[in-house]
Amino acid sequence: MAEHETTGKTVLVTGGAGYVGSHACKALSAAGYTPVVYDDLSTGHAWAVKWGPIVEGNLLDRVCLADCLARFSPVAVLHFAAKALVGESVSDPLGYYRNNVAGTLCLLELLCESGAPPLVFSSTCATYGVPQQVPIPEDHPQAPINPYGATKLMIERMLQDLAPARGLRSVALRYFNAAGADPEAEIGELHDPEPHLIPNVLAAALGRLAEVTIHGEDYDTPDGTCIRDYIHVMDLAEAHIRALEYLLAGGAPLALNLGSGEGASVREVIAAAERVTGRKIPVAVGPRRPGDSDRLVAAPARARELLGWRTERSDLPTLIADAWRWHETQAS
Repeated sequence: MAEHETTGKTVLVTGGAGYVGSHACKALSAAGYTPVVYDDLSTGHAWAVKWGPIVEGNLLDRVCLADCLARFSPVAVLHFAAKALVGESVSDPLGYYRNNVAGTLCLLELLCESGAPPLVFSSTCATYGVPQQVPIPEDHPQAPINPYGATKLMIERMLQDLAPARGLRSVALRYFNAAGADPEAEIGELHDPEPHLIPNVLAAALGRLAEVTIHGEDYDTPDGTCIRDYIHVMDLAEAHIRALEYLLAGGAPLALNLGSGEGASVREVIAAAERVTGRKIPVAVGPRRPGDSDRLVAAPARARELLGWRTERSDLPTLIADAWRWHETQAS
């Protein structure tokens, strides 16, 4: 465990060595909290833990997790730890149910035994499944079409049931497409394999990838490619701070969409990246991927209304420029 001083405002961050979790830790520190990261480093990175101590452990390791809670007595929890690859969840559903659902169950049992500090949960728009309307509001039916989305929906249900039964208050934040990087380039997105469009586009701009594959160009959209709602990871991090402070002030349980409310197609993202980088990005067109919807765009008004949250860096030029700055540092 790294040695850091902790304040009286300690927050446990499960999965805090991962992409969104590490950016949330930076935002927590700036807001006056000490993030205590709990992460097994299976997909996260120790170098991304810069703003507080790290306890290396898995959510299913009840002894390690209980010791961490007893040692740091967090005032709240930000829960990011999860497997999060849709394709992998289809081929390994048991691994996803074990890690995401059983691991969260262990965490929730221990939290209920230790005073039920409030929890902010990293959920996903994948709980909605194929959208019946766009933009997607929070009361849209939840019908996930893959095990990853199903595990997140199961956890949302556990949290809903624990509020009246055990007094554990939570905010479930349903992300749309997280992207971008810390504007100061201290941390950024680094997955292996990398499933996300923008880092792959930038890798192609740097010559690390031979080309970017567009998965289908016959969708019912203006240019035939999928439209997604991209949200800057630092805007996501700020939403977690707002949700945390809402809960610490006594707020009731909520489920909220986190998105910009604007959509961009795959070809629009590539064109924006070419403008930001000044480089031509090689492209190939491949077949559709199973389960890809034409459009996924958030209706984010509820988060704005209840948390006072606004996106500040989620326009494509800013988002891509921040990501490019990070990827350039990795190339040097």
